[in-house]
Amino acid sequence: METPREVIDRALNRETADRIPAALIGAGTWSAREYGVSFKQMSTDSSLMARMITEMADRLKSDIVYVGSGYPNFPVAALGCAINYRDVGTPDLEGTLVHAESDLTGLDLSRISSDPVLSTIRQAYGVVSKALGNYAVTLTAWGPFTLGARLVGEEAMMKALYKNPGLVKSVTEFAVSMLKLFYEPLLSPGLLDLILLGEPTASGDLISRKQFEQFVLPQLQDFISWAAGKGARTILHICGNTTDRLDLYPRTGVHCISLDHKTDMVRAKEILHGTICFAGNVDPVNVLLRGTVQDVEDACRNVIEKVGTRGGFILMPGCDIPPGVPYENIHAFMRVAREWAV
Repeated sequence: METPREVIDRALNRETADRIPAALIGAGTWSAREYGVSFKQMSTDSSLMARMITEMADRLKSDIVYVGSGYPNFPVAALGCAINYRDVGTPDLEGTLVHAESDLTGLDLSRISSDPVLSTIRQAYGVVSKALGNYAVTLTAWGPFTLGARLVGEEAMMKALYKNPGLVKSVTEFAVSMLKLFYEPLLSPGLLDLILLGEPTASGDLISRKQFEQFVLPQLQDFISWAAGKGARTILHICGNTTDRLDLYPRTGVHCISLDHKTDMVRAKEILHGTICFAGNVDPVNVLLRGTVQDVEDACRNVIEKVGTRGGFILMPGCDIPPGVPYENIHAFMRVAREWAV
């Protein structure tokens, strides 16, 4: 039987493994709540963070393990934005740092390398990757468009697409620099070989295909090419219905595209199979959170039967799972994939 890492490697290489690869997306909030620890507690304790992730990995059985899940706003916090730690859920940013392009010049990018929380996350990754060598261990972050939106604010970013495209270009290019500085300490020594980028603000429900091609694609290409040059593969998750832009994803250079539950997976297979790995797309709310074990099993089988039997595919939820998802539903999700005869 192949290890979790081996089945993910096969999927990323568009090959058929001896079973269906299956993974959650992130699951940091779910894991922290289940483990009984807060994001604030872990933010300064890499040992606690690593212990939580490794112990929960053994319970969740996800082929991919995510370090940094729940902390994607912290590169912006490192530059001076306040953080609000919530009782449940990922920490939020309070306010914004950029109102005009000129504000970018006042931000000290070197703080990305020295920030204590970001350093804690990187240290935890080192421990987890050694402890879970049989798993595909990744380090997560927002993609350039979403990270740029965190700098200026989501509403301001949407308005700028029409009224100030120069600002959008500048903040997303700046975000690429932030991401490179965040990942560099692990990539240069060859300690990291798998990255997950989340792009919720590039959702198909928020921006058009044309806007994706103009404002999101170039910066994804920049970062993913840079990371690949240092030996890392990238998984990209984009929220919303992106059926109309599936053909653009191979141009990003990404090794796997994770698709929202709204996206047409049959169409995704027609366009992407054999070109890049694709993943998805069980509904995380209506099925995993609110459904029964039977609902989960039926949904997983439906996705696998339609698109997942010929390799180059990973069974995933359509987004990160809510913290209240019953464990038995997660167990059912993983069991269907592991018991599927390939």
